[in-house]
Amino acid sequence: MNEKKYHVLLYYCYTRIEDPEQYRLEHHQFCLDHNLRGRIIIAHEGLNGTVSGLPDDCERYMAYVKADSRFAHTDFKIEAHEGHAFQKLHVRVKPEIVHSGLRHIDPTVRTGQHLSPQEFREIKGSDDVVIVDVRSNYEHELGRFKGALTFDIENFRDFPEKVKELEPYKGKKIVTYCTGGIKCEKASAYLLEQGFENVYQLHGGIIKYGLETDGEDFEGRCYVFDGRVVTDINKKNPVVVSRCCVCQQPSDRMVNCANPVCNLHAPMCEACGQEMEGACSPACREHPEKRPYDGTGYYAKEMNGYDPYHALKSTQKHLS
Repeated sequence: MNEKKYHVLLYYCYTRIEDPEQYRLEHHQFCLDHNLRGRIIIAHEGLNGTVSGLPDDCERYMAYVKADSRFAHTDFKIEAHEGHAFQKLHVRVKPEIVHSGLRHIDPTVRTGQHLSPQEFREIKGSDDVVIVDVRSNYEHELGRFKGALTFDIENFRDFPEKVKELEPYKGKKIVTYCTGGIKCEKASAYLLEQGFENVYQLHGGIIKYGLETDGEDFEGRCYVFDGRVVTDINKKNPVVVSRCCVCQQPSDRMVNCANPVCNLHAPMCEACGQEMEGACSPACREHPEKRPYDGTGYYAKEMNGYDPYHALKSTQKHLS
């Protein structure tokens, strides 16, 4: 087994950033100086990122973020990995730190009550508790908490139109969860806005639950948005809940369809992966743009002479 010499950091922080573009420049430069890679989003409403690097560089990064009073309360989830979880560094300014369509909601003003992983584990099986997964289809199909309610949504921005499905449970305690906690800040706040009274959220999401408990009753594996694609959560009673999209046999091996026009996120067993050359269907296997299959089903975007300093220099020139 490869030694896990790197760390992967997952975090978010809702806070007011008056000049996101200027902060992006500073933040980007710090990451370059400390050999960090990842995807970081900066908006007026806060900061959201997944970053990979050597442990010392990650420690410096966390200290740098928390040294700014705006981000002092940021909660970092730290996982070990064999290498960088990203090929590139992207630090971008966007309208929201997670695309929700709920821009009027400010989680720093009102949101669902946070439950620690230990508190969540204690109440998740209670009769008066409803556990709600606010993630997309391909995420909860791969893994989810036992007994959780899931929604048929392709993106988080579709969540508001599904809230009506929770009306029968309005008198119970509603506990939302997602990968790292960021979506639940707005999902739980939206539920409060819609008249739900007893609304909670799993603080730090599935990842923190796995890190701080034995992961009991999380069935399957957790989809993550980096080169790992999936990560294990349950150390106590793990089961496989997903099925290969080709042969329908149990499989928790996640791939992207080799046809980039399709790019379906779906479980696919190794045998079908080889037979189908990484494609989810015969039509995709024969598609003229199908990517070569290397056995992983993960396709990083083409580097195309990628220069991590280019975006920094372009923005500096624009602002000068």
